[in-house]
Amino acid sequence: MTNNHRSSRGFTLVEIMIVVVIIGLLAAMAIPAFQKVRQSSQDKAVMNNARQLAAAADQYYLENGVSSVSQGDLVGASNYVKALNLVANETYPAGFTQGQTISILGVAGARTITYAP
Repeated sequence: MTNNHRSSRGFTLVEIMIVVVIIGLLAAMAIPAFQKVRQSSQDKAVMNNARQLAAAADQYYLENGVSSVSQGDLVGASNYVKALNLVANETYPAGFTQGQTISILGVAGARTITYAP
C-alpha cells in the first residue's frame, strides 16, 4: 500500500493574499479616523492655549489699567502664563486688545482657530 497523503502545512498563496487584502482594508478605515482624532486633539489644545492667553490678558488689563498688551508681557517664567507650548506649529498673535477675538493662524499648516473671549 502506498501512502499518497499530501502534507497540509503552511498557507496557500490565496490565503496569504486574502489576509493582506483584509489588513489593507482595515488600515484604509483606521488612518482617516486617526487623522480626525489627531486634528480634534490639536484644535482643543490650541483653543485651551487661547483661553489661557485671554484670561492672562484680562488679568493684565485689570492690574495695569490698560486695554492692550503684548504677548511678551503675558508669557514668561515670571508672567501670567509660564510657557506657551505649541502643538501644531501654530502662530499666536503678538498682541491682544480688550474685547477683540484672538485668531491663531497656521494650525497644522492649514487651519485658523478663532477664540472670542
